Amino acid sequence: MINGKMKKLSPSIDEWLKEAKNNPAALQEGMFLVHNGVVRQTPKAKVRQGIDDGSMVRGMEFDYDAAMVDAAIAETYKMDGIFHVRVWLNQGKLELGDDIMYVLIGGDIRPHVIDALQFLVEKIKSECVTEIEQK
Repeated sequence: MINGKMKKLSPSIDEWLKEAKNNPAALQEGMFLVHNGVVRQTPKAKVRQGIDDGSMVRGMEFDYDAAMVDAAIAETYKMDGIFHVRVWLNQGKLELGDDIMYVLIGGDIRPHVIDALQFLVEKIKSECVTEIEQK
């Protein structure tokens, strides 16, 4: 628990897609991409920077700033060809294999959707969340 927050139940991506495809904007969309971030055993420093201190991750404390996430979503909607954005973030003490986040992007063509997914996930990870690996 972080500040009294417990981890949440993961959403149904099937339901998310069903809702997205029932939206009138779906008629303009030719592609949906889903990102699912998961707590992994390998430390971020090893994966990202090649720094291996021999440790392994046992879990993670995770939280986020909802207003910053909302602002990042709003910014993503301004990108070319993007008509659908949905984000779910977990909270609290997470275990290996737990879902950290889901992001769904719907847009007109593949390059626009890929760019928007890359943009939003990076913005969330670098500006909106707090991740503390437990080793």
